Amino acid sequence: MTRTARLMILLTAVLLLGAVGTGAVLHAAHRAGQRDEQQADGPAVRTGDVSLRPADGRTLLVRNLAWGPHRDEIAAVPAGAPDGPRTASGVKCLRFHAAAGTAVCLQAVHGALEDTYRTVVLDAHLRERHRFPAAGIPTRARVSPSGHLVAWTVFVSGDSYAGTDFSTRTAVVDTRTWRIEDNLETFRVVRDGRPYHAADVNIWGVTFADDTRFYATLATGGHTYLVRGDVTARTLTTLHANVECPSLSPDGTRVAYKKRVRGAPADAPWRLYVLDLRTMRETPTAERRDVDDQALWADRATLVYALPGDYGSDLWTVPADGTGTARRLMASAVAPAYLG
Repeated sequence: MTRTARLMILLTAVLLLGAVGTGAVLHAAHRAGQRDEQQADGPAVRTGDVSLRPADGRTLLVRNLAWGPHRDEIAAVPAGAPDGPRTASGVKCLRFHAAAGTAVCLQAVHGALEDTYRTVVLDAHLRERHRFPAAGIPTRARVSPSGHLVAWTVFVSGDSYAGTDFSTRTAVVDTRTWRIEDNLETFRVVRDGRPYHAADVNIWGVTFADDTRFYATLATGGHTYLVRGDVTARTLTTLHANVECPSLSPDGTRVAYKKRVRGAPADAPWRLYVLDLRTMRETPTAERRDVDDQALWADRATLVYALPGDYGSDLWTVPADGTGTARRLMASAVAPAYLG
């Protein structure tokens, strides 16, 4: 092959790579621009009043991920018609939960050099009551059934539970006094009936039983545990191994959670399970895909959780007793909360 031919091949390869790169950039820019445009095949979203004390029956609140001007806003739909038009509140949250007229909204504050984060406690009309700085990237949020306690978890290093190189910070606030426990790792840990101390303890994924008791995940020594927490006694007691992101059932007898299963890919290790707190019997649900979410109980028999979708995440449901099949509940939504 002549030198001229080699130069022509090299020049052609460079031009092709440049064209591919330019096309990728233009496609990404076009897709980013579409985020502000209502999608023709997307859900209908309209503005309106959103209340945590709905007058028209049971309501489902979500973080709306449908592209358009109301993306990331908390939106409401009738619980019985999740595919219907969404009423957008104007309040944007990365993570959200609500109960008994109180909501917690984890937000990003976009700065010139970097983003910071905050936790905002909202009233029944989604107006700000109080705010706290958040130490990192929001990942979990819950409100107690009474609305008196609020909890949130953030990543302070790393950004995924799948690996081992991450650290979390979990806080609990009493909305009656605004007293804050800003790091549950300071609570006394009891493992297998004995006091336990370790520098690598991580706590995340609070779910409340009442205004004193809660459940959460404790990680240490490469293992995770379901713990029962006591806000008054400031204790965490291990109950069961290999439990992450627990969610307590409405009757307080079961916990839905994500469990690491053998043979699953390292970056998709979890399956959705339910644990009977009396017998400690585990039941795998019919959802066989990887679930990296803190599931929510829609009622005593049904779980709701997020899975990746075309525009971020979609909400899915599955029976809690291991029967049935998973089905999509709602497209382009995450962080659900049932009210009423």
